[in-house]
Amino acid sequence: MRNIIIISAPSGTGKTTLCKAIQEKIVDIQWSVSFTTRKKRAIEIDGIDYKFISEKKFKKLIAENKFSEWEKVHGNYYGTSKTSLNNAIEENKILLLELDVKGAMELKQSYPENSYSIFIIPPSIDHLRARLKKRGTDSDERIEVRLQRFEEEMNLKENFDQIMINEDLESAKLQLTNIINKVKEGD
Repeated sequence: MRNIIIISAPSGTGKTTLCKAIQEKIVDIQWSVSFTTRKKRAIEIDGIDYKFISEKKFKKLIAENKFSEWEKVHGNYYGTSKTSLNNAIEENKILLLELDVKGAMELKQSYPENSYSIFIIPPSIDHLRARLKKRGTDSDERIEVRLQRFEEEMNLKENFDQIMINEDLESAKLQLTNIINKVKEGD
């Protein structure tokens, strides 16, 4: 059963917004709450959006082999608990994960029979630059770092089970809902 649904996209592509929409539209889907060392944004809730922990605690969890995948992205650590994935598999529950590209590839490799990966891309790099500026959470320098990573991530898009473009948010929500419902049905 493919019950680990992985959503990945370059930073600023809208994956968080789309994942939140999926949680509202598909009531039986569970959200995988990743661990991170980055600072909590004003709109985020600890334990709901992420589990915000110190770098020292994160490194301890790495040493204890508690993560199915982990990555240092833009200076912060992010990781997915093995326990949450294994519980979802054992209980046949649909688990939605929002991951960076490398983390998505690791989970596809570790859980090939259980995972389905969706890569979301922006209409263009200029569109992405505009979204990142509009978001207002990064300096121009940080935006350029994110755009450099974008090129690397785009080179891996063919490794995903599905690729979709987020040009219009409402259309993307509908498309993503349809994709996930088909995966749930076993198509």
